[in-house]
Amino acid sequence: MLPWLPERPVGFPPIASALRDPDGLLAAGGALTPEWLLAAYRRGIFPWFSDDQPVLWWSPDPRMVLIPDEIRIRRSLAKRLRNGGFRVSVDTAFERVVAACAAPRVGQPGTWITVEMQAAYERLHRLGAAHSVEVWRGGELAGGLYGVAMGPVFFGESMFSRVPDASKVALVHLARAMNVGGGRLIDCQMHTGHLASLGARDIARSEFIGYLEQWLGEAGSDRRETVDGVLAPTWSFDAIDTFA
Repeated sequence: MLPWLPERPVGFPPIASALRDPDGLLAAGGALTPEWLLAAYRRGIFPWFSDDQPVLWWSPDPRMVLIPDEIRIRRSLAKRLRNGGFRVSVDTAFERVVAACAAPRVGQPGTWITVEMQAAYERLHRLGAAHSVEVWRGGELAGGLYGVAMGPVFFGESMFSRVPDASKVALVHLARAMNVGGGRLIDCQMHTGHLASLGARDIARSEFIGYLEQWLGEAGSDRRETVDGVLAPTWSFDAIDTFA
C-alpha cells in the first residue's frame, strides 16, 4: 500500500520502498510548501501529479542526469547558438517560463504543472531556491527552463520552446555556467530521448542518492544555508549571458 503522508511533520519513507510499477512512486500526501519541497529535493524526491490526484512523490530508478561538461552540442545546435539571434537571461521572467512550460502541448491531453504546482515553485523562487533561464529572440520569450538549484546540483523541472532549439539553448547556457563555476550535475528526473540526444544518461538511483548525500548533506549542516532552509548553489548564474 502506498504510504500517505500527513502535512506534519515533514518526512518521507525510505527511498528503497518506492514502487517498481509505476517506477519510483514513493508516497502521497504531504504538502507543496517550501519545507516539503526542499526536503524532497535533498533526498532525490520530486512531486509529479495531475489535477485530479493528491500530491504524489517520486524517486525513479534509474535516474536520468546530465553532467555539465558532457552536454552534446551537435553541429546544427552549435550553428543555432552562434547565429540564431538569441539572448539569454536568468530569473527575469520566472512566472512566464513556468506558465509556458505548463501550457498544453501537441499530443498531450493535459499538464502535470498544475496551478498548485506553479504557485509552489513561485514561492521557491521568491526564497531564492528556484530559478529560470530565459531565451529571447526579437524581444519575445522564445524558450526556457526552470528548476531548483542546491549546492552543485540543478534539479531540472521543465523546459519549453516556441521556436526551434530555444530550450536547448537554455540548457547549453546552464550547463556552461555550471561547468565554469564547479556545478556537478543536472537532474533530468526521467529518461527521454530528447535529453539523451543532448548527452544526458541514466544512472542507478543509489548512485544518484549517494551524490546528494555527499554534496548536500542533511538540512542545517551547511553554513551557506539560510534560515529558510535554502542551500545556495556553489556555482554562479552570472556566467550566463544577461539580456537587457
